[in-house]
Amino acid sequence: MSGLIHIYTGDGKGKTTAACGLAIRFAGCGGKVLFSQMLKDGSSGEIRVLRQVDGIDVDACEECFGFSFSMTDEVKKKAVETYSAYLEHILERAQSGEYGLLVLDEILSAYNLEFVNRTALLEFLKKKPDGLEVVLTGRNPAPELTELADYISEIQKIKHPFDEGVIAREGIEY
Repeated sequence: MSGLIHIYTGDGKGKTTAACGLAIRFAGCGGKVLFSQMLKDGSSGEIRVLRQVDGIDVDACEECFGFSFSMTDEVKKKAVETYSAYLEHILERAQSGEYGLLVLDEILSAYNLEFVNRTALLEFLKKKPDGLEVVLTGRNPAPELTELADYISEIQKIKHPFDEGVIAREGIEY
């Protein structure tokens, strides 16, 4: 069985970290990885390192619009246009046959917020290249995505310094 779909979800810290670890493992075994990221600005520590790893192509959507709850309708419209075009670009690259692993970091949040074309993502997952392994990260995966998944790993927060007012720390949370 090859080309399975993974979901890393939950309210705990480590979803992107787990996806990075799998990308490094896959590249370390001679595979080719396309690592994509949305809803973040592409400047986090893991992105800088992944760009240096042979076998990993990073394609981060570096345009960030902030938190959805603080967006105006105009900004939301721009976010939908930007993220939908970005997803289309990533899915085209993934169809090339060049990659054995595709990471769609933060796609679950973008999907839930309707910032991406949901139909395009679902159709891609249903008809993806046979040998392509796909990782989806984020919170609250929609039922139609969990139904397609072969692996679902939930990272549960038991305790987190953020609850005590500690802001995200470079090198740890980003």
